[in-house]
Amino acid sequence: MKEATSRLTKSELAGIGNGEVAYIRKIRNEEVAKCFPEAPDIDPSVDLWALFGADGTPILLTDNRSSTFFKAAEDELKTVSLH
Repeated sequence: MKEATSRLTKSELAGIGNGEVAYIRKIRNEEVAKCFPEAPDIDPSVDLWALFGADGTPILLTDNRSSTFFKAAEDELKTVSLH
């Protein structure tokens, strides 16, 4: 296997896939105010899902996971899984 000799800066790495790739993840109620400051108070028992751009920019907050996929498709974003 060939070893990579070039290194990406953090900003270059964050820009990869920007405007093309997004990720979906479950979000804890405690994170909502930080990621979505305009969001109203939400019942802590509600499961929340968020769509983020490749660079971590918040795009959508919802209680319906399917809605995140629809929004990504609407914005022509490819979704990826994070583990």
